[in-house]
Amino acid sequence: MSGIPQTAQGVVGAGNGSGLGSASVIPPGVSGWGWGPFLLTWIWGIAHKVWISLLIFIPFIGWIMWIMLGVKGREWAWRAQRWESVDHFNRVQRKWSMWGVILSVIPPFAILLIFMILVLFAGPSSLDTTPPPIY
Repeated sequence: MSGIPQTAQGVVGAGNGSGLGSASVIPPGVSGWGWGPFLLTWIWGIAHKVWISLLIFIPFIGWIMWIMLGVKGREWAWRAQRWESVDHFNRVQRKWSMWGVILSVIPPFAILLIFMILVLFAGPSSLDTTPPPIY
């Protein structure tokens, strides 16, 4: 077997133009900004066989690639692998966007919360050399 998923109707994605590399036609609803590729960069790229996303690790080029993944990532993913339909593609990309936002927003807030708790509940420092006030 060829490794391309099969369904009762035939090959998944056959006829919708996905997974054909540069020969793929980008249908309406695929192009546009992608939060998943922008926020999850190389992880998203490996999962979608968009190997160019690994350029994120090259200094200076990485910043450009980061923006390019947001702008062109969805199109690259459409071209890189077969999809059942545009709706299926968009459902998958929405999940990647959701996880990208969750994994980008929650950790900084958690670190801030932990820092605030440590500051609020920390006792007097043993390094504090100022004498207590005299009344």
